[in-house]
Amino acid sequence: MRKSVFAVLISAFLLAFHEGGESTTYIPHDWPETQYDFENNPLTEEKIFLGRVLFYDPKFSRDGMISCASCHSPYNAFTHVDHALSHGVFDSIGTRNSPALMNLAWQASFMWDGAINHLDMQALAPISHPDEMASSISEVVDYLNQTDHYRSLYFQAFQDSAATGELTLKALSQFMLTMVSSSSKYDQVKNDIASFNLQELAGYGLFKTHCNSCHQEPLFSTFKFASNGLPVDTILNDLGRFKITNDSSHLYQFKIPSLRNLAYSFPYMHDGRFKSITEIINHYTTEKEANLNLAPELQKPVELTANEKIDLTAFLLTLTDSSFVFNKAFNYPRDFYLNLKKD
Repeated sequence: MRKSVFAVLISAFLLAFHEGGESTTYIPHDWPETQYDFENNPLTEEKIFLGRVLFYDPKFSRDGMISCASCHSPYNAFTHVDHALSHGVFDSIGTRNSPALMNLAWQASFMWDGAINHLDMQALAPISHPDEMASSISEVVDYLNQTDHYRSLYFQAFQDSAATGELTLKALSQFMLTMVSSSSKYDQVKNDIASFNLQELAGYGLFKTHCNSCHQEPLFSTFKFASNGLPVDTILNDLGRFKITNDSSHLYQFKIPSLRNLAYSFPYMHDGRFKSITEIINHYTTEKEANLNLAPELQKPVELTANEKIDLTAFLLTLTDSSFVFNKAFNYPRDFYLNLKKD
């Protein structure tokens, strides 16, 4: 199953969750092929719903307080807000800003350093991390098998009421795969149903000149790794991808994030040090520290006037997809739990 079949399934699934019965989620014809192996985990409505319930369950964590949604809120483009670094069990603080989750079917590696190479394995990292959920997949499975409503949900999804680690991870992947953001003003322009104003159009030209090499359209990232030229935080001392590969050329390199939904996903960068788009633009228009393995296009600051910075910001805001952020299909499954109480 590649992009075309995925597009049909996602559109059909999300259709019921849009008011008026009309889905605004679509996969444009010019998007690249997906990377996820759907043949090994074919999408179904039952598996997606199970994954949604799992995503919001705080009982995965050691203290029963932290769910996936604690660090990946739908209202912030599936990242956190208000603090630079992720918070976990017992008020612990992590070492990185949580990545925004969207368009995951087009990605082959995950985490800021690419430590995970398959979406089905991604959830293992926060579940076991001592500063995030501080649990284990075996403890999670034990909890699921002791909970009546999960036994029912697993049977509906997999025709077997027994939860396993593999099925749990696949269900979580199914829900995350539905997080498709493709309905911003930019997308509407590309689909000939909207047009840029003069300021946005000028900003688009600046973007294509100065930003597109790392943040390539239409996903607005290559999802490769690069040094962002930030001065190293001497407390975190985050070595980036080097910690995974032990390759000196990867020192201080981090996965290039998508620029979609920047209006919702602040603070920015791997350590959350920037609170505004203006700060990001100012960073790339000033001199960088030496010897941070900068890509050639970043070794000299981008030269932009004050008005050009405003134009570029205007374009970046056209990547905002409010229909994605407020899609009811991604919300906490409140009705499900209300019905459980009635029963």
